[in-house]
Amino acid sequence: MSSPLTARTEQTTSIGEPVRRTPLDGWILAGIAIAALTTVAGIASTGVSLRYFLQPTAAWIVLGGTLGVTLVTTPRNSLGHAVRRVLEMVRQPDTNRQELIDEIVSYARTARIHGLLAMEPRIGQASNSFLREMLALAIDVRSRKEFRTNLETKLRLRERQGDADAKVLEVAAGFAPAIGVIGTVVGLIEVLRQFSNMGSVAIGIGTAFVSTMYGLALANLILLPAAHRIRANVAETFEIEEMIVEGGLGLVDKIHPSLVRERLNCFLRRKPQP
Repeated sequence: MSSPLTARTEQTTSIGEPVRRTPLDGWILAGIAIAALTTVAGIASTGVSLRYFLQPTAAWIVLGGTLGVTLVTTPRNSLGHAVRRVLEMVRQPDTNRQELIDEIVSYARTARIHGLLAMEPRIGQASNSFLREMLALAIDVRSRKEFRTNLETKLRLRERQGDADAKVLEVAAGFAPAIGVIGTVVGLIEVLRQFSNMGSVAIGIGTAFVSTMYGLALANLILLPAAHRIRANVAETFEIEEMIVEGGLGLVDKIHPSLVRERLNCFLRRKPQP
């Protein structure tokens, strides 16, 4: 039989975010488009046909080799989490901190006037899943120390999980260029087999180095940018959840709502003064 805290936590976490589709992140789409278009334009400006760079052998070696090494170095569950993180990256919700502060202050006002239990009917209406978890804990956990420890543990684990997901991509990015060099060596071996035909040698050398380009492009245009974006998203989420924890402590301590707002306003990003 589950405890009231466990039952309520399961109920609130299963609610999820408000039912609405998060729009695609325009900055990510713009970055992908700019990187792709400028790369293609740079290649085209050399006068070399783009079809010259479409080498199935190089693609198989680099993509297959990188995937294989990633499967070896990364446990299955960790790889699954990283893939889901990448898929969710383009739909990262944009949290309005000012609105979230107003929401937390409204809960602090209710707790100060009517007590913590008065918030229970409103938990499911909270706009943020971590905020719902915080409100459930505030009602069930009587010790301020236990309340703070529980939330800070959640924060540390979520940050560590995000860091682990980013490392999966960084490890793959580290192997991709080296595997591209392997493809280049394979191509050069084929060139040496036809060394008597200098025309074939010239073409073969150019073809061989396409593998290196594939490896560098995969690492620096896809994997590393995705890893850095995951870290940026994790840092943003951590800061917002840290703000929720701070608001929860003010709520449990029954601090005046205006003081709670002043404390939470520190998490707003101010424009630099001229």
